Amino acid sequence: MTDPNAIQPSALDQLPDRDPEETAEWQASLDAVAREAGPHRAAYLMRRTLERAEAGGIALPKLLETDYVNTIPTSAEPSVPGDPEMEARITAWNRWNAAAMVTRGSKYGVGGHIATFASAAWLYETGFNHFFKGKEGDGSGDQLYIQGHASPGIYARAFLDGRLNEHHLDNFRQEAGGNGLPSYPHPRRLPWLWEFPTVSMGLGPLSAIYQARFNRYLTNRAIKDVSASHVWAFLGDGEMDEPESTAALALAAREELDNLTFVINCNLQRLDGPVRANFKIVQELEAQFRGAGWNVIKTLWGTAWDELFQLDTTGALVRRLREVPDAQIQTYQTRDAAYIRQDFFGKDPALAEMAKLLSDDKILECFHLSRGGHESRKVYAAYKAAVEHKGAPTVILAQTVKGHTLGEGFASKNANHQMKKLTVDEFKAMRDLLELPIKDSDFVDGVVPYGHPGADSPEVRYLQERRAALGGPAPARRTHALPALPAPAEKTFASFDKGSGSQNVATTMAFVRLVKDLVRDKETGKRWVPIVPDEARTFGMESLFPSLGIYSPKGQTYEPVDRDQLMYYKEAKNGQILNEGITEAGSMADFIAASTAYATHGEAMIPFYIFYSMFGWQRTADQMWQLGDQLGRGFLVGATAGRTTLTGEGLQHADGHSPVIAATNPAALTYDPAFAYEIAVIVREGLRRMYGEAKPGEDQNVFYYLTVYNEPLPQPAKPQGLGIDEGIVKGLYRFNTAESAGITVVANAPRIQLLGSGTAIHWALEAQKLLAEEWGVAADVWSATSWSELRRDAMEADAALLRGEERVPYVRQALQGAEGPVLAVSDYMRQVPDQIAQWVEQDWSSLGADGFGLSDTREAARRHFGVDAPSIVVAALAQLARRGEVKATAVKEAREKYGL
Repeated sequence: MTDPNAIQPSALDQLPDRDPEETAEWQASLDAVAREAGPHRAAYLMRRTLERAEAGGIALPKLLETDYVNTIPTSAEPSVPGDPEMEARITAWNRWNAAAMVTRGSKYGVGGHIATFASAAWLYETGFNHFFKGKEGDGSGDQLYIQGHASPGIYARAFLDGRLNEHHLDNFRQEAGGNGLPSYPHPRRLPWLWEFPTVSMGLGPLSAIYQARFNRYLTNRAIKDVSASHVWAFLGDGEMDEPESTAALALAAREELDNLTFVINCNLQRLDGPVRANFKIVQELEAQFRGAGWNVIKTLWGTAWDELFQLDTTGALVRRLREVPDAQIQTYQTRDAAYIRQDFFGKDPALAEMAKLLSDDKILECFHLSRGGHESRKVYAAYKAAVEHKGAPTVILAQTVKGHTLGEGFASKNANHQMKKLTVDEFKAMRDLLELPIKDSDFVDGVVPYGHPGADSPEVRYLQERRAALGGPAPARRTHALPALPAPAEKTFASFDKGSGSQNVATTMAFVRLVKDLVRDKETGKRWVPIVPDEARTFGMESLFPSLGIYSPKGQTYEPVDRDQLMYYKEAKNGQILNEGITEAGSMADFIAASTAYATHGEAMIPFYIFYSMFGWQRTADQMWQLGDQLGRGFLVGATAGRTTLTGEGLQHADGHSPVIAATNPAALTYDPAFAYEIAVIVREGLRRMYGEAKPGEDQNVFYYLTVYNEPLPQPAKPQGLGIDEGIVKGLYRFNTAESAGITVVANAPRIQLLGSGTAIHWALEAQKLLAEEWGVAADVWSATSWSELRRDAMEADAALLRGEERVPYVRQALQGAEGPVLAVSDYMRQVPDQIAQWVEQDWSSLGADGFGLSDTREAARRHFGVDAPSIVVAALAQLARRGEVKATAVKEAREKYGL
């Protein structure tokens, strides 16, 4: 049977052999080694040769998988500066307090995780003492993406250095009363400490890549030199199964992001059991990252293994380590020396002989305790190699034991992720193992005490001195007192007030035109960050290519095919546009990095991310929550919006629900503007609120979601009168009355209020004419720019009433005195306008595009969903008939007249 991995003769024939005799000599040498020393020795020599070739710059395919040993041999490890014994004592205190915090909280049933930090303690401590730059030094410091389940260890360290006290620790996962600690990294809940929310697994690694990339973007565009910042992402091996975790590996390698290091804690366990029970996750990840172009460092075995590797003169130990599956490695962690002698060493005669030279204690030390991720010297060597590597990002695969130092009841047990406490006896055993000066009498009434060596102890002084040398506390988030960005010239926005005259303009085009004007602003134009996932031409943004440039760290190394055209494809090292290719997830990660630059780097950036509305909230809503959690600011623009507006595309592209999903996010201000001048007002207000002078009590940490449409329609002039801008911002204003629209209204005509949002207002305006001309009904038309903002205001009014404050919801104020019932319509499911139904005093009814989308013309789709003008007329007549204001027969007549 042919080996599928072998190079077939047909492939070799493509390369002419200029010296067949030399080739034959090399092949004969390899055959001789295999014959005399065995195939494993031959394979070893081939691997070393390939590594030498790669180091020498010879173009060869990369070796994707290496032996299951440390990348950096013991002989090449640098000495660790500082005081390793002092750092060991600090780590012991952190281990203790992390476990104590979760155990003490368990009596309230709030949960917590102990085993993850126990495995990763040295991965963090080594970084805090020697590598992680703080924000009080030059530049912006490093960005740390902490593994969510390890948060108790980070709190424990903050307690040791005085940033937290016992009261804080006792309120872990108990935030309602104030001074509580969120369960996981959360900037909105603990904004002075956490920069990045990471526990929605997979989003941390994706965001870290785009954060490192955005750092380069800021530097290359001369906004701020952040070349000294390094991004560290601490991840779990099980987390790497999330598709987002590895979605952008190629981007990081392609753009040579050597300012980025992934540290993957390979404790071989996920929540329910082994990550790769029958396989080896480290080897799998190594091949995946090497194949993507990353520098890979494996830190697997501690110094206790050095003796074993020295005894391995035949390679039998290395071979055995490669073949043992992860679940069996986990089993060795829990079994005695006799079992390990039989199952591990007994499989190979050479290993059986080796085992005779090893004591039981030595075997247990190696298989129970000695892992590369548990030794500061091994971790330091890996980190130093990572930050010194140039031309590619680095991933460190550090092997640890989940639950390390927590005792036999925890270490490597499948259930340890769900285990929330230790017994008093287990704590005492842990104390003895860590050699902590905690007395039995300190356990009062069976409650485990927190441990602290004292604010002026050598440990605390050492910790604080190390952090001072590295630029201050970490992790830390800084809220910079940035000056308000100057408002763009009023004429930029006022130019939309006059409408488009006889020209038909889609609101997508209106928004893009507004952005084109705003990026030309001398004061703030450079701070705009246009983001688009390979749909710029769809949205009419190609004119921005030559003027702003598409960001590329390589610049443009080719002559574009359309160079002779006015709107040619221009890439530049200082390009402003982030054109990400077909990745909404990557584009959102861009947006998050840009939207939080005001805190991360002290630079206010104004991102706008434009996308098919169907593929925004639906596909990446988890990242929208991450954006809100991280206190991001900017404009999300759902283009080609609505269920019936994008003709021909059909079900997969027909968005009838994104405003519903957006309305669930407290940080999202969702608008569905109908006209160009509304977009201008909303964007102007958004710039003021997020980047300008905030009003008293106003939260600046919000983001805007605007839906815009691709249907070219006449853009009317902005109505005259007071309160129009206020109504646009608050969510509702009267666009016209039947009389102001120039419609002849008979005396004492029945009246109805038509509320429409987005493109639906055009159907309402057509229905307004039909109702007057054919049925004698007067209709007033209202533009509902934001159903969700109306609801948010009404809910705040309800809360105020419960506090004894008199407050009337804005929607009720706006509609006060409006005659007749209310009929609302949008190009979305009825749930969108129905958000405000309970606060409308008039009789309420709504129309919407519920159900699945379909491919057809706009007219046919709207008739199908019953939202076109004739459908609105019939619904209006039915509402008036129920009130006795028109004859009941009018409804049937209208249905027949319009063919409904």
